Amino acid sequence: MFRKLLLFMGFMFAAVSTVQAVEHQVWDDLLKRYVVVIDGGQITQADYAGFQSKRQGLKYYLEMLSAVSQAEFDNWSSDKQLAFLINAYNAWTVELILTKYPDLNSIKDLGGFFSSPWKNAFIPLFGKEVSLDHIEHELIRGSGGYNEPRIHFAVNCASIGCPALRNEAYTAALLEEQLEQQTQLFLQDKSRNRFDGNRLQVSEIFKWYREDFQQGWRNADSLAAFLALYADALGLDPEEQAKLQQGEIAIDYLDYDWQLNDTP
Repeated sequence: MFRKLLLFMGFMFAAVSTVQAVEHQVWDDLLKRYVVVIDGGQITQADYAGFQSKRQGLKYYLEMLSAVSQAEFDNWSSDKQLAFLINAYNAWTVELILTKYPDLNSIKDLGGFFSSPWKNAFIPLFGKEVSLDHIEHELIRGSGGYNEPRIHFAVNCASIGCPALRNEAYTAALLEEQLEQQTQLFLQDKSRNRFDGNRLQVSEIFKWYREDFQQGWRNADSLAAFLALYADALGLDPEEQAKLQQGEIAIDYLDYDWQLNDTP
C-alpha cells in the first residue's frame, strides 16, 4: 500500500513538473505544423482544418496554461510572463475559431450586434473565467509592467489584417528577438504598411493603439517617432526618416481586413 502511495505521489509530482517544464512545446509543435509561412514570415495562414484534426493536443496545451496559478505566474520573470500571455492569447483565439470552423468567414462572425468575440469570458485562467480582451488589455497592456508596444505584432486576431501568427511559440529566452522580428516583418509588408513618397499609410493597429506607441519605448514619444525607429523596414531613406520624426510626413490608416486568415 505504501509503495502504491509513493508511486502515485511520484506520478502527480511528475505531472506538475511536466506542466512547468514543457515551456510551450505542445503549442510550438502545433504552430510549426499548421501555420503556413509566406514571404519570409511577413504573412502567415493558419491551417484551421489541421488544428481541428489535432484539437485534443490544443486542448491539452490550454489545460496546462489553465493549471498555472496566479502565485506561480507572479514569481516568473517579466519575459516569461509576457511569453505566456501572448501564447495564451493566440492559442485561445485558435480554439475560439475552432468552435465554429469551418462555418465562419471572420472571427467577427462569433459575435453579434450587441456582443463581441473578444469580450466572451470563456478562458479559465488564474482561477477565473476571462476573455481575450482581458488578456490583452488588462493583463498585458493594462498591467503597467511591460510597456511593450511590439506585442501588437505578436498577438493574433485570426484575420488577414492582423500581423502574422508566428509559426513558433514565444519563449522567455527568445522573446526580445521574436518581438523585434515580428515588428520588422509586419512593417515590411506593403499590404499593411507602405510609403508612397508623400505620406505613410499604416495599419489601423497604429490608430487603435496609438497611445502604446508614444509612451517612451526606446524614447519614442509619438507614433511618428516609433515608426521612424523602423525606417529601414518601411523603406524610408535617412532624409525621409528625418522628415517623419519632424512631423513632415502625413500618416494615414489603411482599412483592416477581417477575413479569416485560413489556408485556401
